[in-house]
Amino acid sequence: MKSLEIEIALMEHLGVRQNTIVPNVSWSFLNYEADLVMLTGSGYATEIEIKVSKSDLKRDKEKRHYHDSDYFKYLYFAVPEKLTEFALTKIPERAGLYKVIDNGYRYFVEQVKSPILNKNHKKWSPKERLRFAELGCMRILGLKKKLIEVKR
Repeated sequence: MKSLEIEIALMEHLGVRQNTIVPNVSWSFLNYEADLVMLTGSGYATEIEIKVSKSDLKRDKEKRHYHDSDYFKYLYFAVPEKLTEFALTKIPERAGLYKVIDNGYRYFVEQVKSPILNKNHKKWSPKERLRFAELGCMRILGLKKKLIEVKR
């Protein structure tokens, strides 16, 4: 299972009609890149870190930032189903965990572990929410360019 497949499964599971969900967020928000950020209508955000291998999970602990940002109310990790038990031994105590199940026809997301609330989280301001939506719109242009390249 690839990161992109997990990303799509998460976006469908988390509800793109109810929440603003943007992949690969760092621009003007963080000093690191968050794999997926979900911003609720009420202005609170969740970071989701996607891992597809054991080595990917091990390497994450070596990062300097270690997913510490007051922009996020919650932190989750998402992994393919086969990595669930291993991930539970490697993710931060405060992090929740999603497993992504491939039944051969489509992907399903199941929450395995609930996250611990980041007590220092903040509600995003209208200006930050607008910047985040702009970032999501910029991602559309990049994706459309990639589609054209693939068609060629």
